[in-house]
Amino acid sequence: MKNAHIKHVFWLTLATIFISTSGALGKFIDMPIPVIIWWRCALAALFLFAFCKFKTIKLKVHSNQDKLTFFIAALFLGAHWITYFYALKLSNVAIGMLSLFTFPVFTAILEPLFSKVKFDPIHIILGGLVLLGIYILAPEFNLENSQLKGVLFGLLSAICFAIRTLMLKQHVLVYNGSILMFYQVLILTIVLVPALFLMDTSAIKTQFSYVMLLAFLTTAVGHTMFINSLKHFKVSTASIIASTQPVFGIIIAFLFLNEIPTWNIFLGGTLIISTVIIESVRSNRTTKE
Repeated sequence: MKNAHIKHVFWLTLATIFISTSGALGKFIDMPIPVIIWWRCALAALFLFAFCKFKTIKLKVHSNQDKLTFFIAALFLGAHWITYFYALKLSNVAIGMLSLFTFPVFTAILEPLFSKVKFDPIHIILGGLVLLGIYILAPEFNLENSQLKGVLFGLLSAICFAIRTLMLKQHVLVYNGSILMFYQVLILTIVLVPALFLMDTSAIKTQFSYVMLLAFLTTAVGHTMFINSLKHFKVSTASIIASTQPVFGIIIAFLFLNEIPTWNIFLGGTLIISTVIIESVRSNRTTKE
């Protein structure tokens, strides 16, 4: 049981590293955000379709209720990505990612509404640490401040991501993670088509390789692995463990974008990431029991 838990944590951590590339890529790619998300989804859909065919994974959806759930979850995923990329553009990778990763707080609070999981009072304490960390990231409440705007967009993105993840939790044991991700990006590819006609798409000629990396490594591989991890963890536990993403994201941004975090980012980030350590220890004890 212990070895199995370690293996599951390892795969979740690897998925976290892959998804962490979204920060630097989202900041670096120079195109209108809805256009970036369209290309991300369209290419990811192709990758996932090819993978499902190669693995002979059937793409059948069992019921109309499941189709409706996939559609609504896809809309929340699209809202999550768009608001997240705005957070990155308005501030920087560190603030964008750290504000997004308040989503474990929202997940822990909302999870009892989506499943039979009982609310755990310890999440109040963990949530308090995260919110204090967010306050340190942007202590000046001035809507003209781009740093605050980045934090607010990050918080909205966190709420959307939490709802989307909780909606799919009950489907993880029924559908392969690749199927769930395929239908979401396929739906978003269709929904976001108008962006191609309303916004400038010419930059794709120079940005294609970066968008390709975003679609394949970050989306098709990373997010599919994260969804599969929900088979082995409560959503709130998986979310809090995955909150190491800002750490990896900040390192990647430093190496490739030369973004140097300030002390308030270090302090706020430490408070946020401390929840990961606490929840990791707690989840391991629960597994042993």
